Amino acid sequence: MTGPGPTAGAPGPRAGADAGRGRPGWARLALLALAAGLLVPLVTAGLRGLLWVLPAVAGLAVAAVGVWWALSRTGVVRTAGVLLCATAPLAVLVLYASTGVLTTVLLSLALWVLATIAARVAGTPRRAPDEQGSAPVPRHPWILMNPRSGGGKVGRFHLEEKARRAGARVVLLGTGPQDAAGLARQAVAEGADLLAVAGGDGTQALVAEVAARHDLPFMVILAGTRNHFALDLGLDRDDPATALDALADGVELRVDLGFAADRVFVNNASFGTYAAIVSDPAYRGRKVHTSLQKLPALLTGPDAPRLRMRAGGTRADGLQALLVSNNPYLRAVDAARPGRRVRLDTGLLGLLGLRVGTTAQAARIVRGARSTSLLRLTAREAVVESDTDTVPVGIDGEHVLLPAPVVCRTVPGALRVRVPRDRPGPPGSGATADWPRVVRLALGRPGDGSR
Repeated sequence: MTGPGPTAGAPGPRAGADAGRGRPGWARLALLALAAGLLVPLVTAGLRGLLWVLPAVAGLAVAAVGVWWALSRTGVVRTAGVLLCATAPLAVLVLYASTGVLTTVLLSLALWVLATIAARVAGTPRRAPDEQGSAPVPRHPWILMNPRSGGGKVGRFHLEEKARRAGARVVLLGTGPQDAAGLARQAVAEGADLLAVAGGDGTQALVAEVAARHDLPFMVILAGTRNHFALDLGLDRDDPATALDALADGVELRVDLGFAADRVFVNNASFGTYAAIVSDPAYRGRKVHTSLQKLPALLTGPDAPRLRMRAGGTRADGLQALLVSNNPYLRAVDAARPGRRVRLDTGLLGLLGLRVGTTAQAARIVRGARSTSLLRLTAREAVVESDTDTVPVGIDGEHVLLPAPVVCRTVPGALRVRVPRDRPGPPGSGATADWPRVVRLALGRPGDGSR
């Protein structure tokens, strides 16, 4: 992989306006916790205390190898991988306990975790006022609902009845194949002045494209399984019906849309391993089983996908998986909030690629962004190439085949989104820790949100 660095491009118009807003108090807490975390082993064992990190790093590397074997191998080797994942962290804890430093190590670790969380909060922009302000009340809102989505949330939360009472025209998707985009276009032709979806991200993307094409406001009701787009808009995950409040008292946001060739995505387009798994008809009913069954051949088999990607001055070859997202995700792996985005208006695509061919490369993944197996950057446009004429792509979880090469791009501010004025808000404490900026915030430097 070659390139200029982790970022290519510039933030969008609103991202720059918020860049200077931070939280100095959290920054000072982060630095104090970090210093305390370093002092604890030094006070306890002197300079030797700094060596305590080595067993932890070794344990993480062994666990990474175990994960790789569990995903890319079958039979005895897969079983061994699962055992490594389970026993490596336990072995590190036993080692610390046998040498009498377990309590000190756990205390130091807790302080480092606190420092990291505080640093992320410190660097997270305070939520700015909604740029577009109050929006006119729609006179002819149209809502497409999928009664089966999210395990039946439409019925469980009485969304159809509440939407009709709010003055919306409701169309229910049937059990057979239906053209969501066609239904939306028909609604526009019949005078709809707002399009909305209560369903999965794939259906949302199809209707969002129609709304953007006609410059109509779009509304999301959190009724799907994952609902990444709705969550990143700051909607209430516990009560999807609160999204309907936007019909009477809503504000309008301008957000970006991503395109893979001519297909719109509101969340991401996945190439390589994940796209091949999604293409299996059995995946819908048995996700884990199908994934484990197909992964070995997709990661190490002779027909494993090998993708090429270029974005700006960056080129990458031999990628097994590539995720192109509509605005960057907070982190490559986030167990608490997988696939969360702080902003949807940066005017950038997020790119996350994986290339692991050997056990040694799997072990080096613990280095994070410094690992040669991981590619992470942002760009306004990316081109995905393959040795085949077509490329399987998972677009917001839906399998499609696109002719190669596939040009992915972003259209800044293409979609008008109507949201309730009173809503929980987007994720606020997951931004990556920027330690130089944390130091500036803690020192009260001008331009970092302290004045």
